Formats: sequence, structure tokens, C-alpha cells
Amino acid sequence: MQDQPQRSFHDDEIDLVELFHSLFKQKYLILAVAGAVTLVAAAYAFLATPYYQVQSVLRPVDRGSIDELNGTGVYELTPVEALNLVGAGLSSYENRLAFFRGNQQLFAGLIEPGRSLEQTFEEFNRSAFTMLQVDPKKTAGQSEFVGLSLTYPRGVDGVEVVNGLVAFVLDAERARIDADLKVLIANRLFNIEQKIEAARASYEASKETQIASLLEQDALSRAQLQDELQALRAELKTRRQSRIMVLDEAIQIADSLGIKKPTTPSSMSDSQRQGQVVRTEVNSREIPLYFMGSEALRAERDALSARRSDDFVEPRISEIEKELALLSHNRQVEVLEKRENEDLYLKDLAEWRQEAAQLKGIKFDSSQLRLVRLDQQALEPLSAVKPKRALVMVLGLGVGLMLGVFVALLRNIFRPKAKAPGLA
Repeated sequence: MQDQPQRSFHDDEIDLVELFHSLFKQKYLILAVAGAVTLVAAAYAFLATPYYQVQSVLRPVDRGSIDELNGTGVYELTPVEALNLVGAGLSSYENRLAFFRGNQQLFAGLIEPGRSLEQTFEEFNRSAFTMLQVDPKKTAGQSEFVGLSLTYPRGVDGVEVVNGLVAFVLDAERARIDADLKVLIANRLFNIEQKIEAARASYEASKETQIASLLEQDALSRAQLQDELQALRAELKTRRQSRIMVLDEAIQIADSLGIKKPTTPSSMSDSQRQGQVVRTEVNSREIPLYFMGSEALRAERDALSARRSDDFVEPRISEIEKELALLSHNRQVEVLEKRENEDLYLKDLAEWRQEAAQLKGIKFDSSQLRLVRLDQQALEPLSAVKPKRALVMVLGLGVGLMLGVFVALLRNIFRPKAKAPGLA
């Protein structure tokens, strides 16, 4: 009765020695399972479709390669920007699809019945292409580059696909730059034409304004001179009429005094004296007009009454008539109106025409433009990247051994145990 607990304790324990001994007895089973799994893995490794990998790497060119483009003064591009343009073109789905459609012979191994070209390419594009770029987290000591990696199955000419796609994208980017350059040149020329047209309109408006201003100034000056002339003539007429009235009054006085000939107060007093007298006359004021005598006064009055124009009396009238004659024709207005080639008077026209001539003289051959430097070209791979036969077989062997041991353990667990001797 005392040995029962100890025996129960040993029944619950796993005897490792016995376990290894059991596995050793089933070594052929384990090896058979491992061999079978290894054969399956080997069959997969040798029969599965092999996949290969190629890549192409592009780096920035030196500035001299794109200097001709920048020298146009219209399109500015740095080497890094050119590299980024090409990188964006390589990652463009549109460019890849266009290349696929134009080179279907390179993808002959992908074509399957019942699937459209777009469906075939969509699956291939999603799993096969990988863009290579500088890690933004590890930029120290790394130069800029852009690459394209392609993993492809047998039946696809991966080398030609990568190299052809790179060349296709480069040609597409050159064509796009060429088109952009032409558009920029056309826009610049159109802008210059707009400036010239605007300058012409401004000049026409300025000329018309100048002519109107000159004519207005002439009209104002003419009106002022006419007013001055009219005022002067009225003044002269008034002065003449006043003179006639003064003469009439002087004639009456001269007649009443009996003065017919011009005389002086002294002469009148001398005629009434006898003897010889030496006389000195000093006059400090004007002698009255009637001393001129009635005959002279009547002669002057008749002349003034018969006068038809007083213009010759005032020199300013002749000056006014001269100025009015000059104002009858504005030569500056005539010259402005007779201008033929008015473009010659446009400001900045020579500069604009020079710029337009330079733009029209731009002859840029985009086919010779080197956008990137081909650092690594896609080459035929030496071996497939998958499946890795050696690794698959090693893994198959390892999995087979584990599976064989597992099967052996299951057999050991479910196998009926032999009864211990001495037990009833």
C-alpha cells in the first residue's frame, strides 16, 4: 500500500529518455516525412515560375548639359529639377501604360485570354515596379538619384522593359519641355504684341489729346486777340470822336477870337503894341488848342471825320493781326496729323522688337537635351530572385523534419501502452 503514490507520480511524468528512444525507433518514418516534404519543396523550387529583377539608376547631370536650355532666357531648369521630372515620369501610370501599349511584344508572357490589356498591365504594374529614391531620413552623405526596379517572371523581357521605359520617359520629357518652351515663347511674343498694341492705342490717344489741346489753346488765344483788337478799335474810335469834339470847341473859340492862323499868346499881344520889343517867352504849360487857328483846326477835324479806320494809329493792332495770322495755321498740329510711321514714336518699341526678334531666333533642339546621367543601366540578371532554390529546399527539409517528429509524437501518444509486469 505504501508504493501506490510513488507509482502514480511516475505515471504522470514524461520520460525523456523513453521519448527519444521512441523517436529513434521511428527514425525512418521521420526521414520519410522529411524526404517527402523536401521533395515537394524541391519540386516547387525547380518547377515554379522564376522571377528576375533588374534596375536602372539615374543621377543629376552637370549644369553644362542643360546650359543651352537655360540660355534661352525663357525656360529655367536645374539638374535636380530635371532629375525629379524624369523620376515623376518613371512613376507615372500614364507613361507606363503608354509604353505597355506601344511595346506589347515585351510583355507577351503576361497576356492571358479573357483579360484586357489594361487589366493585365494593372496587375503587373502594381506588383512589378518599384521606385528607387534617396531615403529622406538618411540624406547625409547621399547624392540625389532616381531609380526603377522591375521584378518580372520568365516570358517578359525585363531588361528591355526597364531600359525602354527609361528611354521612353526621357523622350517624353524632352518633348514636353520642347512643347513648354514653344508655349512660353508664344506667350512672350503675344505679351509683346499686346504691349505694342497698348502703346499704339496710348500714343493715338495722347496724340489726339495733344492736338485737341493745341487747337483749344489756339482758339483761346485767337478769341483773346480778337477781343483785344475789338477793344483797341473801340478805344481808338472813342478817342477820335473825342478829338473831333475837342476840335469843334477849339474852332468856335478861334472863330470868336478871330484866330485863323496858328499863333501864340505873346504874338497876339505884340500885334497890338508899337515899337520894337525884344521878347523872351517861357511857357510852363500847354498852349490852348484854339491858338492853332481855325483853319488848322478845321483841317484836322475834317481829316478825322473822313477817316475810315484808326488801325494805323495803334502799333499793337498790327501785332495782333500778325499773331492772328500765325494762329490761322497750327503747324505742330499739321505735323502731328501727317505722321505716317507712328510706331517710330512709341516709347520702348525698339526694346520690344529686339526682345521679339530674340525670341523668334531661339532654335533649340530638345532631342540633344541631356536631362539625367545614366548611372546604372539594366542588365541581364545572372539568377532568379525567386524562388531561391537552396533556401526553399533547406526550409523544406527543416519543415519536413519538424513534421516527421510531430507525426512520430502523435503515433507515440495514440499507441496503446504495454502493462507493467507484476500488475493484475
